[in-house]
Amino acid sequence: MQTFTAGMDSSAYAGNAMAQAAVERKFEIIGEALAQLAKADAPLAARISGLPKIVAFRNQLIHGYASVDISTVWTVVQTSLPLLLAQASALLEELGTSN
Repeated sequence: MQTFTAGMDSSAYAGNAMAQAAVERKFEIIGEALAQLAKADAPLAARISGLPKIVAFRNQLIHGYASVDISTVWTVVQTSLPLLLAQASALLEELGTSN
């Protein structure tokens, strides 16, 4: 997602339907993967801060696509994604899995 939005500001993102679609799809995949992780290993999944919000965000993107706020998605990319990446990378490293 960071690659899709590299060099963009919020206005550029708002004007780029392809970047929006790509970012939203990746959030859908991440949210579904974390929902599945929570079912398979709840204690491990709980180590991802904000997991319920991430899954809820995924659900909003999937089921409420007509009401997705582009500025909210942009804010999540800029403010929440870096923490999620750091936490996921740390967990993968701890588990001995490459990311």
